[in-house]
Amino acid sequence: MPNRSKAPKIKTITDINMPEVQQIQLDNGIPVYVVAMGTQEVLKVEVIFKGGRPYEHKKLASRATSALLKEGTQNYTSAELAEKLDYYGSSLAVPYHTDTESLSLLSLSKHFSKVLPLLAEVIKTPRFPEEELQAFVQRSIQHLQVDLSKNDVVAYRQITEMFFGPDHPYGYNSTPDTYNLLKQEDLVRHHESLFTANNCFIIISGKVDKEVLEQLNEHLGHGIRSGAIVSPTLILQEAAPERLLISKPDSLQSAIRIGFRTFNRHHADYFDLSILNLVLGGYFGSRLMTNIREEKGYTYNIYSTLDAMQFDGCFYIGTEVGHEFLPDTLTQIYLEMDRLRDELVDEDELEMMRNYILGNYLTMIDGPFNVAELVRLMVTENLPFTELRTSVERTLAVTRNSIQETAKKYLLPEKMSEVIVGKA
Repeated sequence: MPNRSKAPKIKTITDINMPEVQQIQLDNGIPVYVVAMGTQEVLKVEVIFKGGRPYEHKKLASRATSALLKEGTQNYTSAELAEKLDYYGSSLAVPYHTDTESLSLLSLSKHFSKVLPLLAEVIKTPRFPEEELQAFVQRSIQHLQVDLSKNDVVAYRQITEMFFGPDHPYGYNSTPDTYNLLKQEDLVRHHESLFTANNCFIIISGKVDKEVLEQLNEHLGHGIRSGAIVSPTLILQEAAPERLLISKPDSLQSAIRIGFRTFNRHHADYFDLSILNLVLGGYFGSRLMTNIREEKGYTYNIYSTLDAMQFDGCFYIGTEVGHEFLPDTLTQIYLEMDRLRDELVDEDELEMMRNYILGNYLTMIDGPFNVAELVRLMVTENLPFTELRTSVERTLAVTRNSIQETAKKYLLPEKMSEVIVGKA
């Protein structure tokens, strides 16, 4: 029997291996990544298309297409689809991402053959009913009006527009007019040009066997047409950093966003900047959280994030504080940047951060569905499956000096854009 009066020994993580991922191809050429893991009789299929914002011919076409995929097909109404999925204890989600559009089917293994044809039909023959489009437009405008009353949403919209420009797919903001300009033919065109076999890949995870793969080929390996490769449209407007105050006199708190445009995961400095971001504000034990929340009590939450998209990226700090704390919060944010440029981090802090990262890596491979999410990231971002091992090695090799050098290169106040939304 184990002696439970003694804590287990702490073991440093030195190696994390990516679980085996099999790759096959359907009859129509769609690549399939197979994560055959787990003991539960469940399956998850995610069908991913390169059809997000960078590939639109019209603003918001990708979001509207995703939203209406399940709203009726050639043979089923939306209610009939939902009823059939519920009957078999399955769920079909259409998560929307900036760069991709996808459909995710979760099913019990014993009912997989019953619900897979429904997924295939949603992909192949959506109807995009006019009445559903108008309902989507009205709901979206109502949600937008609510969002625009939130200072943090307004600050985020403004600073991303500063980073990329109002016509860039990562920079444009939705308005009632852009929603009202959507037509049914826009969704049909978006679907026909981008929901094609050569613009797609599939990830299947869970208790996968030969019969499951045969069913997948039967329903998704046929009928999804081929099409021309669509190139992304990226109209980037370079702009100098700027500072903007949007006055909302009745606000109880002010929202802060401070940051700059960066790059995608293939940039040579991406990993080093991701480590720096973690130290500054990327987890609960970060510098910003310790100083501004824990010690000063100015806010409930403050963070920094490195947002990497397929073709670009951005870094920003975000928080909301009471108006009386706004001046010192800004001062403290820039002081924390100064400290990282001027001083080496402590060894204890470095070790805690390193353990946090390695623990997250372990979580990424904990179970078939988590591994499937990791596969999705790697395939979408065109990264090798050896990237996890490489990241572990680089994490173990991080030094105090490398963090400081990255801070000197990127945490430069004169290159930061700043947005404050609240009481002037």
